[in-house]
Amino acid sequence: MKIFISADIEGITGIGHWNETDKAFPNEYSWFQKQMTAEVAAAAEAAIEGGATEILIKDAHDSGRNLILDELPELCNVVRGWAGHPLSMVQEVDASFDAIMFIGYHSRAGQNTNTLAHTMSSARIARMTLNGQDMSEFYVHGLAASYYGVPSIFVSGDEGLCQEVAEHNSTIETVATIKGEGSSVISQHPAQSLKMIRAGVAKAIGGDFSKGLLSIPDKLEFSIEFKKHQEAYRASFYPGANLINPVTVGFKTEDYFELLRFNLFAY
Repeated sequence: MKIFISADIEGITGIGHWNETDKAFPNEYSWFQKQMTAEVAAAAEAAIEGGATEILIKDAHDSGRNLILDELPELCNVVRGWAGHPLSMVQEVDASFDAIMFIGYHSRAGQNTNTLAHTMSSARIARMTLNGQDMSEFYVHGLAASYYGVPSIFVSGDEGLCQEVAEHNSTIETVATIKGEGSSVISQHPAQSLKMIRAGVAKAIGGDFSKGLLSIPDKLEFSIEFKKHQEAYRASFYPGANLINPVTVGFKTEDYFELLRFNLFAY
């Protein structure tokens, strides 16, 4: 059994400030780096116990160089850094994987369910939509995995994201690690999160993977709303793109990979 794990940090237990996500603030970041690693390791260990024989992890936060490698199970390989590939946070996923899991993910831009809520770039992007529906990083990349026939079976992160995941597909196992309220965060004990992740992954690994395959619409109308009009203007020159309004650029396609390619070059 071959499993892919994509790991982010803004949905890790207890996290509540941008400094805690940033290597430039080591006194605040280091504990959350360690907890991110522990939550990924818990998921990987449960997958191995459930029969996984190959695990590939994409370190998908910021620099892509967060996970403490020697604290992960030896079976795991890790993709570090950014290749500049359209698959972005699920780089290297392909049809050979049986399932994908998302650890430490977070609410989409504009939500009051995580003080760090954003989609792709907190500095540049106000929202992304697909066929009029706001997109989270989970949805962007869950659909990317589905493009290759890889089902999403487990997600951990903030409570708001877990609710969104259930709206997309109620069969995907989720574990809520934190709850956001304005600029605050309500957190359970980190050890409790590790127990819940292990249990959730064990249940997911024992389930019917095929039920977790997200449906990709036949026609795709994608948009990115930028925080600055200059960004939208620049992105509008991508072949097939158009300005919807001064801060929003749109792109229509019937091929989800083309959407991902546009997304890579637009933002």
